[in-house]
Amino acid sequence: MSKTLQELLKEIPAAELLSTSGDLTTPITAPVVEASGAVKPGGLFVARAGRSADGHDYIRAAIAAGAAAIVGEAELAGLPVPYVRVKNAGRILGRLCSAWHDFPARKLVIIGVTGTDGKTTTCLLLHSIFKHSSSIKAGYISTISADFGDGSASTGLHVTTPGAPEIQACLAKMLEAGLTHCILEMTSHGLAQGRLNGVDIDVAVLTNVMHEHLDYHGSWREYRAAKAIMFHKLRTTRRKPAVDKVSVINADDPSAEYFTAMPSDRLITYSIKGRADRSAHGIIHSSDCTTFRVWDKRYTLHLPGDFNIANALAALCAAQALGVGWDAIKAGIAGVKGIPGRMERIDEGQNFIAIVDFAHTPNALRRALEAGRGMLAPGARLIAVFGSAGLRDVEKRRLMAQTSAQLADMTVLTAEDPRTESLADILELMAEGCRAAGGVEGETFIRVPDRGEAIYAACQMAAPGDLVMACGKGHEQSMCFGEIEHPWDDREALRSALRGAPLATLPTAGPKRHARA
Repeated sequence: MSKTLQELLKEIPAAELLSTSGDLTTPITAPVVEASGAVKPGGLFVARAGRSADGHDYIRAAIAAGAAAIVGEAELAGLPVPYVRVKNAGRILGRLCSAWHDFPARKLVIIGVTGTDGKTTTCLLLHSIFKHSSSIKAGYISTISADFGDGSASTGLHVTTPGAPEIQACLAKMLEAGLTHCILEMTSHGLAQGRLNGVDIDVAVLTNVMHEHLDYHGSWREYRAAKAIMFHKLRTTRRKPAVDKVSVINADDPSAEYFTAMPSDRLITYSIKGRADRSAHGIIHSSDCTTFRVWDKRYTLHLPGDFNIANALAALCAAQALGVGWDAIKAGIAGVKGIPGRMERIDEGQNFIAIVDFAHTPNALRRALEAGRGMLAPGARLIAVFGSAGLRDVEKRRLMAQTSAQLADMTVLTAEDPRTESLADILELMAEGCRAAGGVEGETFIRVPDRGEAIYAACQMAAPGDLVMACGKGHEQSMCFGEIEHPWDDREALRSALRGAPLATLPTAGPKRHARA
């Protein structure tokens, strides 16, 4: 792949371009990147100021690595390669990446999924449905992994949309593999930071908008507005032949009216509580599955909880919007037997239930605990283990603790990515939340700072028939202390605890790499 710098700059809105210097006919023969360590000879390096580092400090390193040109925000002179100054490098990065890869999102049908909770599950349910369709060949990019049709890859240590260079490279791989569709999980951070610019979206799916990420967005209103960017893309991105622009909205969400007001060719609503275009009726929960009916069709879902019925409805609506038949939808929903780190059962022969779940927001924790409560026989106890991340939304620390104090019989407060904050201070705020909901320390909640010890303590408390649920980390493979990501897996920690030994929170294997923003 090779394009001139001038060809790439055609994709930058005129209002964003401030000045240029050097030869704009310079060929760009390697990908557009934003990390100096990823520069390849002939590539384009985009420098932007981040929350913890400034890309402009790495321009010299990028040039030494072979960058053919630089794009940045600072006023610079005397560089030995062409330099393009823009207002906001983050906003135009995705457009440049898309242009270099020859606009892969214009040749794929793109289904975007956003929401506070349920995004990954909805993506994987929809992908399973597409696998049962004869007319669609789909890949996906989620916060867990990416599937390119002929291969897959992890997308990071912590949950966020990958960067624009990674997204566009993944889309290009999907085209090369002969795929026709891509399901793309879109986080509020990814939308607000412009990582998804250059992606032409066709179907926009909303799961819900709850309390989360207010540390970054500043207010719930701004957080909701970030989610809305995906729906604005229905109106502002290119159309594809014979493909409608469709919005799929959870009618049960408090923000439903806000999102349904946004223009689209077609609007499809879904609900598990009331009236909508697609509503779940006749819900029956059993020990190994849930069944529900939409119109006259009955579906089997192997993921527990009403919230997963909502996720299945979201996938069903998106699939129907793209012409997938009922039989493929039914088979696809039934085909998902479990999702890593989502209500995942861990069995080491113990006489109680042990589950790992990714619930890391007040709403997700409530739904997970309610689902857990539904698994228990009368008299059995629900024991919840979780923490709250450092350098993130402070208010949810109290909210999550209050939720657990209300729904769990015993709450074990522990570490969850404290980063550079004091773990003791985080746990104190959570303890205040427990007490505010009537919790009594030492009786209905305890603090165990070491996460491995906390999971072990919960297992030691469990009696036959009880349920121990470790929440907040799910599929993640690391935990951040200070600025270092240390290897960590809640599933392995729970297995170790069930075998009778706590897993150390800080393994001796050493750090993986620095934390992602």
